[in-house]
Amino acid sequence: MTPYEQNVRIADAATPPAQTAPASGTVPVEGVPAIPEDALILITTRNLVLFPGTVLPITLGRQRSIVAAQTAIRLSRPVGLVLQRDPTMDDPMPVDLHRVGTEANLLRYVTSPDGGHHVICQGEQRFRVVEFLEGYPFFVARIVRVPESEATNKDIDARLMNLRNQATEILQLLPQTPAELVNAVQSVTSAPGLADLIASFTDITPAEKQELLETFDIERRLDRVSELLAYRLEVLRLSRKISDRTKETMDERQREFLLREQLKTIQNELGEGEDAKSQEIAELRQKIEKAGMPEEIETHAKKELARLERMPEAAGEYSMARTYLEWLIELPWAAEDEPPIDIAEARRILDEDHYGLRKVKRRILEFLAIHKLNPNGRSPILCFIGPPGVGKTSLGQSIARATGRKFVRVSLGGTHDEAEIRGHRRTYIGALPGNILQGIRRAGSRQCVMMLDEIDKLGRGIQGDPASALLEVLDPEQNSTFRDNYLGVP
Repeated sequence: MTPYEQNVRIADAATPPAQTAPASGTVPVEGVPAIPEDALILITTRNLVLFPGTVLPITLGRQRSIVAAQTAIRLSRPVGLVLQRDPTMDDPMPVDLHRVGTEANLLRYVTSPDGGHHVICQGEQRFRVVEFLEGYPFFVARIVRVPESEATNKDIDARLMNLRNQATEILQLLPQTPAELVNAVQSVTSAPGLADLIASFTDITPAEKQELLETFDIERRLDRVSELLAYRLEVLRLSRKISDRTKETMDERQREFLLREQLKTIQNELGEGEDAKSQEIAELRQKIEKAGMPEEIETHAKKELARLERMPEAAGEYSMARTYLEWLIELPWAAEDEPPIDIAEARRILDEDHYGLRKVKRRILEFLAIHKLNPNGRSPILCFIGPPGVGKTSLGQSIARATGRKFVRVSLGGTHDEAEIRGHRRTYIGALPGNILQGIRRAGSRQCVMMLDEIDKLGRGIQGDPASALLEVLDPEQNSTFRDNYLGVP
């Protein structure tokens, strides 16, 4: 440790630096050569730029900066704050420092209990480094002070007014802005002072602040500060707009939540609240168990029911899921006993309902006789061909009456959408099963007579070819595993 550092530590421990008796500007301190009057003690900063007319606290971390600040206080001399080009350097050289800085007075020197050193600086004037002096334990440089021009004209006044308006709007957009800062912006009448004040509190990079510090021409400086403020002003405006929009959305959601809570309370008072939903879920579960579904389909239905139970009634998908379960429940899954076929009774009914048509009646009776002899066989599907009005549809009704089954007629005339046969997918709003399953549901029985009427009038459009979709319906090898797009189960 040098004799100078020992002396500084002893003096700092005995009395606060601010109370040390001032020394002559040229009287040398022990171990330190005299500092010329046109030279300044320099303190380097990493990411801080001090502007004239502003007050900033600075934490001193490097030994060189601590010794420089203590020497300046002992000699009652101002210091110069200069920004280093690379903030990561711990021991910069003169070439690593900017040549323009700010002369500042050290208002106070504080040593914290944890051993930290802090100074409060008040910026006074810009300066330019002319020459670095050697032989000191800190940076010392000859400088040339740059006086601030107070000349005004119409251009400067216009820029001053625009800059003040921009700063005022930014302060209004910022949350929790101190009133003192707003008053300071409004009270500053000097163009250089206002530019430096705004640059000091604006959130810009140290490089941009150094650029403003090195801009001596007041008009160029006002323009540059105005450009920086314009960008941040636009960002703050957009941020405020987004914040207001978000607040409106949140207010709307809170209002909707409040209304739903009130609705829930009213429903509970009327006995239609959660108890009603639980009762509905229980009824659906009971219907699923009684529907006689195959094991795989029953498992799928219970899974959908559990999903419905977790879903709030206000959800848009709630009604879709409930409709889907109702379709699963109402389809006739349970196997039924086939009514016996009486060929003589069938002949009597056919003769009673239709006159003539001997070949047609004989073919129908052959079909019924084969089905009676082999109930489990995959018999072909009858196709009636003839002009309108000859009794094709009424023959189907007679077959249903003769066999004791329910009759379902599905009109395919003008159908041009494949979904009319296979059904719509559940992702679409208002989706329903196809006409085949709708007919089975109307009949309420798997053992029904279904007539696909006017099949020759099928259309074809951009939604697909319904005639191709009918192949799975009419082919005895495939129709036992027909899968509707809406139900998604065989």
